[in-house]
Amino acid sequence: MSDSPNQPLRKTDTYAQLSLDAASTPVKSNEPVVLSVEQLNVQIKQLIEGQLGMVWVRGELSNFKAHTSGHFYFSVKDSKSQITAVMFRGNNSRLKFKPSDGMEVMVRGRVTVYEPRGNYQLMVDMMEPVGAGALQKAFEQLKHKLRAEGLFDAAKKRPIPTFPRHIAIVTSPTGAAIRDILNVLSRRAKSIQVTIVPTIVQGEAAAPQLREAFKKAVALPDVDAVIVGRGGGSIEDMWCFNDEGLARLIAASPVPVISAVGHEIDFTIADFVADLRAPTPSAAAELVAKSSSELVNKVTSLERMLKLSFDRKMKFLREKSLGLSKRLVDPKRRLEDLELRNDDLLTRLELAVNRLISQKNHRVELMTQKLGTPQNHIDRRKKELTFLQARSEKALMFALERKKSRMDRMMAMLDSMSPLRVVERGYSIVTKDSKVIKSASQVKVGDNIDIRLAQGSLTATVSGVKEE
Repeated sequence: MSDSPNQPLRKTDTYAQLSLDAASTPVKSNEPVVLSVEQLNVQIKQLIEGQLGMVWVRGELSNFKAHTSGHFYFSVKDSKSQITAVMFRGNNSRLKFKPSDGMEVMVRGRVTVYEPRGNYQLMVDMMEPVGAGALQKAFEQLKHKLRAEGLFDAAKKRPIPTFPRHIAIVTSPTGAAIRDILNVLSRRAKSIQVTIVPTIVQGEAAAPQLREAFKKAVALPDVDAVIVGRGGGSIEDMWCFNDEGLARLIAASPVPVISAVGHEIDFTIADFVADLRAPTPSAAAELVAKSSSELVNKVTSLERMLKLSFDRKMKFLREKSLGLSKRLVDPKRRLEDLELRNDDLLTRLELAVNRLISQKNHRVELMTQKLGTPQNHIDRRKKELTFLQARSEKALMFALERKKSRMDRMMAMLDSMSPLRVVERGYSIVTKDSKVIKSASQVKVGDNIDIRLAQGSLTATVSGVKEE
């Protein structure tokens, strides 16, 4: 066979028959076999799948797409190459994390050939993130999602009642956690009513049962707080407390919730959304139930502190009263002092009033001199009025003379332009039917015309017309 896949076929080349039947006899070298595309793809598939089998591949996810059918389609690549892959719904439903582009993973699957297109791909049945387990990756993703939604905000945390009367406990009725909680409650506060809402706390069926048990717990009448928890274990054992549905139920709970899952170093999503996290189930019981002896000691301590504070206050008031009594003088002496001060103030007031009146009188005199008498004002105004009247009459006469002179000039000008002035110089005005005759074409023989002279007028009949 030729070394180059692009080299043209020649009849002299030797071909090995690739057939579905393994027992078939090879074809002679001088008779090439022509395969259909389907036959070639089938044989390539048989070759690849028969040789490779199940493989583990490490690389980075790219072109990730979650199809509406539930299948995952993606590529696994490194710095030099990539391979397409598919993970069917039945396999990806078991993933504990959400794959995304750029995530480094290890996948297990079979290399297959998709015959209709002639493409080979990886059929993945298992996927693990590199650098962290699948459960830890899922935990971090859900934690980031709920924190972004504000479910961890401290402002939303409600205080646990100081003296609860009814507590609901959501846990396994046979585990060590419930025994520890009941032992602490019986020792510290026997009066608290306890209701156990049983559920399994481990395994795949634990999360749905936990959610139902929690709903029953918060629906109990007069319940003051709910404890949700279990003893220690691996992350897989406690995974049901990382359920998103349970986290949202705890965040929306109408009563305060205490999360008591595992040991002090164990953290779950329930710890972050609960109103209070207890490091252990026993610590949860101690937090919710105050010890009777502790309360008695605290009351005794408060009583002692109150008595000391009262004694100090009384001592302070006695000392203050003694000091005030020393400062207190004879009331008669006090009245005499006030009378003397009153006389002094009265004298100062009289002096101030007299001084003010004197200043006002002086100012009135100055203003009177400045203003003068009303008669002086009247005489001054009469003189001004007489002056203005004479001035007005003079201005009026001057204006009339000027207007009369202008009118005479205008009348003379108008008179000079009058047609009558023209007639007085020997001319006449000829009219026919009150219209001035300017052309001989306006009259004909036999027309009556009027002639205006400087003195009087004539009526004539046209006996001839001569046009120039």
